[in-house]
Amino acid sequence: MSEPSTPTAGAPVRVVLVDDDPLVRAGLRMLLHGGDIEIVAEGDDGRVAQRLVEEHRPDVVLMDVRMPVMDGVTATQRLTDSGTATRVIVLTTFDSDDMVVSALRAGAQGFLLKDTPPGDLVAAVRRAARGEPALSPSVAAQLMARVAAPEEVDDEQAAAEEARAAFAELTEREQDVARAVARGLSNAEIAAELYLGVATVKTHVGRVFNKLGVANRVHVARMVQDAGEAH
Repeated sequence: MSEPSTPTAGAPVRVVLVDDDPLVRAGLRMLLHGGDIEIVAEGDDGRVAQRLVEEHRPDVVLMDVRMPVMDGVTATQRLTDSGTATRVIVLTTFDSDDMVVSALRAGAQGFLLKDTPPGDLVAAVRRAARGEPALSPSVAAQLMARVAAPEEVDDEQAAAEEARAAFAELTEREQDVARAVARGLSNAEIAAELYLGVATVKTHVGRVFNKLGVANRVHVARMVQDAGEAH
């Protein structure tokens, strides 16, 4: 599993909006369209989202969670399973722990609340297009709290053991890159920190994805955290 490609320098970030509320789509379109972001299509359920991604090959899909026919988490999982390079940001009014975790496990690149400030929403779309995590601050805090919580100890211990074993399969340089990814650094920032070329970093990130069996940088961060290597 190689790292998905990023938009060509200077090219607009191509976005598909998927929400069953036309007023929400209109608001998102007004906030996002223009500058370096282009809205290429809109849909009102998860099944339509699959067709639109196949047809338009967007960089990012903004996907509502609760929709008729097919919900956003199921649609995200289907897109992940298809191997598409399109990144998904899940949008919702609610930020329950289970919903956040389900969306990220399904392969979402980010999870944002619908009341996210416009500037933060635009920035999140740009980050997702670059393959970087896009999480609302409250969502990030919930994930950290969940990792630290003592509940489901057996499952967490099993996940930790699996993550440690997978992390040990990485080379020393790949481990350095994985830790940097977990800290939210971009490829360019990792290159500067580790004194590597950006192309070399991208190769290392792709190998990390393959060896850890993950779909995106959010999942790398989760694996690094579970392995006790986040620092």
